[in-house]
Amino acid sequence: MRLYKLFVYLLLVIAAGVAILALTDNSFRLGVLATVIAFLAIVGIWDMRQDRHSILRNYPIVGHLRWIFEAIRPEFRQYFFESSTSGRPFSRDQRSLVYQRAKDILDRQPFGSEIDFYKANYAWVNHTMAPRKLQSSDIRVTIGEQSKHPYSASIYNISAMSFGALSGKAIEALNKGAKKGAFAHDTGEGSISPYHRQGGDLIWEIGSGYFGCRHDDGSFNPDRFSEQAAYENVKMIEVKLSQGAKPGHGGVLPASKVSPEIAATRGVPEGKDCISPAFHTAFSTPRELLEFIARLRELSGGKPTGFKLCVGHHWEFMAVCKAMLETGIVPDFIVVDGAEGGTGAAPPEFSDHLGMPLLLGLDFVNNTLIGAGLRDQIKLGASGKVVSTFDIVSMMALGADWCNSARGFMFALGCVQSQSCHTNRCPVGVATQDPNRQKALVISDKSERVYNFHRNTLRTLSEFIAAIGLKHPSELRKDHFQIVSQTHRDMREIALSKLANGELLSGTNNPAYRNHWEMADPESFSPLEPKPAAAAGNTV
Repeated sequence: MRLYKLFVYLLLVIAAGVAILALTDNSFRLGVLATVIAFLAIVGIWDMRQDRHSILRNYPIVGHLRWIFEAIRPEFRQYFFESSTSGRPFSRDQRSLVYQRAKDILDRQPFGSEIDFYKANYAWVNHTMAPRKLQSSDIRVTIGEQSKHPYSASIYNISAMSFGALSGKAIEALNKGAKKGAFAHDTGEGSISPYHRQGGDLIWEIGSGYFGCRHDDGSFNPDRFSEQAAYENVKMIEVKLSQGAKPGHGGVLPASKVSPEIAATRGVPEGKDCISPAFHTAFSTPRELLEFIARLRELSGGKPTGFKLCVGHHWEFMAVCKAMLETGIVPDFIVVDGAEGGTGAAPPEFSDHLGMPLLLGLDFVNNTLIGAGLRDQIKLGASGKVVSTFDIVSMMALGADWCNSARGFMFALGCVQSQSCHTNRCPVGVATQDPNRQKALVISDKSERVYNFHRNTLRTLSEFIAAIGLKHPSELRKDHFQIVSQTHRDMREIALSKLANGELLSGTNNPAYRNHWEMADPESFSPLEPKPAAAAGNTV
């Protein structure tokens, strides 16, 4: 990257030399050559000094090739930008939609849709013949109504991304954008860095490494937690059980990346591998999990406290629900993360073949809470490739009270999906700790784009809700959401059937729920032996 910048200055020297030769020899051709070289040098200097395009700041002159190639549409764009190495394709306009909204450009598409109804899964929401008048786009939900400090959250917030995974400049831009737009910024499990303290609301995520609230041996430190949680902009506490990108997997931040700043933020030794275990040490049973949540709520002074998970074995979540009923300890919220979620570096097998997709995971959690008679006491969040207005509407139709997005806000920061997050060589300064590469990211510009993306997405959401004929997204129901699969079966037939309030307590006849409910043990995450009569048909 430095070579590109040195090359620009070298061009100036070459241009000056060629110009002198042209004057000496009175050569027209050398004069033209000197002019061309000088023009390229001037373009390169302008690229390095402008603050609108991160790519050009790090890759002057050659960075312009990106826009040339993207202009060759749709063939080049579709081939190079609409797929991922994991095999989960991005929609044609997912990234460009975010860019348009982040840059405050009118997000309209000419010539209609490009839906191939007969070859791909197709989802839609039914509209009304009598649209309502548009409501305010500042759509909010109150979380922790029974806690001492309930939080009025935006319906769309920044999902968990840690300092360490993202650069300090990226974190600062996100937080300043969240402050301006009055929405929340999840810290990720890397704790609260100085870059998070820009005035934006925070959801402090506590992972298995207990970063920012740990003893030297890696165990939970209640005193340190209380100190950090007292920060006024920490609005909620979230215990991370698992994440969709790599459920059941820990993580290692290599020693080379554990800078003095990261070491101080996480409370770990500088220059040594920073290990996040796959399991928690503060609890080991469903009952202990709830007791830990109650403890965190008390230590934080009564701030809304909950947990995040990617759904795996059904009986494990049901065991937590049984523990809620027995102990009376109920989390203020649960965030369901889907297997579609991303991360900078995860084993492909974990990303592709572990964990439940968000659509089914959210539906299962919502139904189970209803069946256990707990749904009215708990707010549900959804995260996992929730980028567009339609994604938000879909998740809320399946039970979510609000949504979080990491991918969308990373695009707003200027992420170009170079898939180099784990190499520390992010070309736009988003996912790197290299100070030279971070110079590409101009905080004032990117924070404004984060704000614009959030504002324009909610503006479109307001229009969407009015077109459906509703006053608020909370009125969305499963019947509004339609999916037809490749076999043209309505996905509502495939998804879990709806339970009545308290049905699990009175005894359900639904085998998909009954069998796993009987296997759930509030004292252990291991299943009880199923009854012989329930041995068949116990999978969803």
